[in-house]
This record gives sequence, C-alpha cells and structure tokens, in this order.
Amino acid sequence: MNDNQFHLLATRRFLPLFITQALGALNDNFFKNALMVLIVYRLAEQAGLNGQVLVTAAAGIFILPFFLFSATAGQLADKFEKARLIRWIKASEVLVMGIGAASFWSVNVPLMIFALFLMGVQSAFFGPVKYSILPDHMADNELIGANALVEAGTFLAILCGTIAGGLLVLGEHGAGVVSVGVIALACLGLGASFAIPKAPPSAPNLKLNVNFVAETWSILCQARERRDIFLSILGISWFWLLGATFLSQFPAFAKDVVGAYQTVVTLFLTLFSIGIALGSLLCNKLLNGEVSAKYVPFGALGMSLMIADLYLGTEGRTATGGQLIGVGAFFGDISNWRIVVDLVATAIFGGIFIVPLYAIIQSRGDDARRSRTIAANNILNALFMVVGALCATAMLAADFSVPQVFIALAVGNTVVAVYVCGLLPDAVIKAVLKLLLKTFYRTEVSGLEQFAKAGKRAVIIVNHTSFLDAVLLAAYLPVKPIFAVNTHIARAWWMKPFLALVDAFPIDPTNPMATKSLIKAVQQDRHCVIFPEGRITVTGALMKVYEGPGMIADKADAMLVPVRIDGAQYSPFSRLRGKVRLR
Repeated sequence: MNDNQFHLLATRRFLPLFITQALGALNDNFFKNALMVLIVYRLAEQAGLNGQVLVTAAAGIFILPFFLFSATAGQLADKFEKARLIRWIKASEVLVMGIGAASFWSVNVPLMIFALFLMGVQSAFFGPVKYSILPDHMADNELIGANALVEAGTFLAILCGTIAGGLLVLGEHGAGVVSVGVIALACLGLGASFAIPKAPPSAPNLKLNVNFVAETWSILCQARERRDIFLSILGISWFWLLGATFLSQFPAFAKDVVGAYQTVVTLFLTLFSIGIALGSLLCNKLLNGEVSAKYVPFGALGMSLMIADLYLGTEGRTATGGQLIGVGAFFGDISNWRIVVDLVATAIFGGIFIVPLYAIIQSRGDDARRSRTIAANNILNALFMVVGALCATAMLAADFSVPQVFIALAVGNTVVAVYVCGLLPDAVIKAVLKLLLKTFYRTEVSGLEQFAKAGKRAVIIVNHTSFLDAVLLAAYLPVKPIFAVNTHIARAWWMKPFLALVDAFPIDPTNPMATKSLIKAVQQDRHCVIFPEGRITVTGALMKVYEGPGMIADKADAMLVPVRIDGAQYSPFSRLRGKVRLR
C-alpha cells in the first residue's frame, strides 16, 4: 500500500480528471458567488427587490437539477464510455458559461438565474461520472488517496472561486472580467478532459428510463439493498447538511458575533477549506490505503467537540456598536484564536469523516450500478442540504443566535456520531486499543502484509506470553477472528468484558466433540486464533506445544498462520513477576 497519495498527481489516469473536476468546481463557485454578490450589492437595490430573498431563491434553483436529473445522469454514466461522456458534459459547460457571460454583459437577472439553473444541470450530470470513473483507473489501495485528493482539490477550488467571484464582480469592468473568466475556465476544463483515459461502460445494454420520478425512486430503493453503502450515503448526506448549514452562518457570525467585515468571512471560508483539505489528506495517511470506515466515528465525534467548543467560546458574545474590524484586528485579539482553532479542527475531522464514505460507495456493490448509486447519493445530499437550510431558517426565525445554531448542529451531530459508533463497535474499539497500546507500549507490527496470503480460511497459532496477547491480536489483526477459549477461563469474571468484544469460541479440552465444532466453524471461511501452548509462559520461553491446532487446520483445509509476540512477557500482565524486571 502507498500512504502517499501525491504520486497519483504524476499519473495520466488521475491528473487530468483531478484538473477537470477542480476547474469545474472553481468555475461553478466563481460564477455563483459573483452572481450572489452582484444581486445583493447592486441589482436588488436598483430593481427594488429583496436581495436576500433573491439569493436564497438562486441557491434553491442551483440545487433543483440534482433532484430532476441525477437519476438520468446515473443511467448515462453506467451506459456510456465515461471519458467521452465527461468531454460532452464539459463541452456543455462552455455553452452554459457563454449564456452566463451574456447575462453579465447585459445585466439581465432572469438570464443570470437561467444560467445558474443550467450550471446546476451540468453539475448534476458530472457528479456521478466524476466519482464512478475513479475505481476504473485506481487500484483498490489507491481509492482512499484519490478521493482525498479530489475532496481537497474540490474544497480549495470552491474557496478560490468564491473569493475571486466576490472580489472581481464589483470592481471596474467586473462584469467583463467575470464573463471572460467563466468561459476561459470552462475551455480549460474541456481541454483537460481530453487527456482522461477511456473507461469502458459498466452497463452498455442498460435501457434508459426517461421517467425521472420512477427512476429516482428506483435507484434510491436499490441503494438501500446494501446496508453498508446506504449508511455511507446517509453519512455523506449528513456531512453536507452539517457543512452547508455551518458555512451559511459565517456572514452573520462574523458581523453580529465577532463584529468583523466581509474579509473575515472570507478568512473563515479559507480556514474551513484548508482544514477539509488537510483532513482529507490525513485520512489516507491514517488508513494507509485501506477502504475502511473505522475512523469515521472519530471524525464525527471530533466535529461535535469542536463545534461545541466554538459555541462555548462565543455564546453571549455580541458585536459592539463600534466600527467593524478587519483580518489584522481579528488576529490581534487573542480570544479569536480559539475560533480559528475550532474552525480548522472541525474541518479536519470533517475530511476524516467523509473521504472513506465515498471510497466505500465506489468500491463495494455492483460495478454495473456504480454511477446510479452515486446518483442516489447526490439526490439525498441535495435533500439533506435543503432540510438543513430550512431548519436553520426556522431556528433563526425563532430568535436563535448563531452560536445557538452551532450548538444545535453539534447536538445533532453527536447523535449521529453515537449511532455510527454503535454501527461500528469493532472499528471504534480497535482504534482505541491501538492508541492505548501504541501510547503505553510503543507497539510495532511487522509482516502484516503476509496475512492476506493465507486466504479466507486460516488457523492462527500464537505464542502465549501474557494476558495482553488476545488484546494485541484483536487490535492488530485485519480481520475479526474466532478466539478459541478454554471454557473454564471463559467463566472467569475478568474475561467477560473481553469476550463481549470478540467472537469467542469456548472449548472444553476434555470434550472430544468440541474440536469438531471448531473445525466446522473454520470451514465456514473463518480465521481462528489458538494458543497451542495451552497456558501463559512462566519461563519466558515456549511451554509445551500441543498438536491440536495442526489437526484442526488439516481437517478444515485451512492455512496455518504463525504469529510471534515478543516483549509482552516483560509487562505486568505476564506471569514472570519476580523473575524478570517488569515494565
């Protein structure tokens, strides 16, 4: 496995797609934010309209196509060759941005809104193919790294587009600059798409269903068939609800709570985007390329803690009636550094939370339906974001302060985090055990890459050095094995907490039928851990080794996997007290 994902940026199978999607995100947000700022600061007042209402309506118009066209987009991405489809979608972006440029030149608000709707349509069609093409070009152990780079690049592109659109549109010749910019970015994205390698269609014989209502319901029902995939979709959708609602409060938070100019809102967006990028990249380092949700609960809990701390640091704080402050004065106040840390840390945990979920959707399930599964994800993402916006609006209408909205998000996210921990108890417990063992004993594992060669059915034989041995195996083995435990030891009170965490197989060594039961368990493609010595060493060397594990492996047609534990015999959990120095 390669825990450094940056090598992908030097490959043709990833770099063109990365550039294409980053330019698309940059262009979408460049146009969208330029439109929002222009409406709020200039056009609404000139037309005698409510700017905030127009902006809210525009945001809804951009999301609407994800409900209308995602099902069709998923079908097209499964039916046709994906690289060619991406080029067609990017070509349509050039046309859409041409309409957008015309709307800015003519200062035509209805045409601007229409262009924004078309942008939403283009994004709805690009989403499924963008994510479903990754597994076609990436190895399994590269998926986490590829998704990490995609998420990092997307959020940084969103940041750059948002800042550029807001800064340029109100300047001299702003409309012209934005018009030229959106067309140039669309053309660059189209050019990059021609370098994306071909990806064969996953379901070329698929019959397209033009009834988007029926097809939307169909792909949502099919996504529910795989529990792990559907839970990942719900997790991603919750992240977008949380993130979109959180980010939408930044302007009011900066002005009403911190007492700062718009430049501090830009600072908040920058901190959050950088944090997401760092968290996404860190996730691949933690997982070492493994597609696993084991760190998702910690990402969720971390977000809750940081958002709660942001509430504790700002609740009751209101901007004074004096002059608003800029970025320099904001950093000059030491109390504001707590806000900075909370925002960055929240985003880092968010990156750790979301990257594995995308990889799970891409790598599991039916390859022929991958794009439609991602389309189902996009539909629920949009639905959750709309629900989040409505809830935030209702809270603000009920005179909630912005920090109170934050703590409501933290409470909701904590409920989600606890639920995720309940779904993944093994992953949570393993991560905690690894942290404790690494902290107190500096545990090192070598040769783990050999484990996969044993296949799905194996008997793991281990020397018995201490009471920590089973804990070490439970924490570091990449599977959840059966532990063969002597029935007399299994009855001990101090063993019951451990037995609740593993698949224990109590076995009575005096009962000849017990071995038969264990053989049958291993034959069901399981890994079984047996200590062939029968008891913990009292000398530091091997005790008498029994032949039972070899017989079980032979009868079950399983591989024997030897594991050696060294050093645990010197811990207080061994039976060498008084014979060696324990530490």
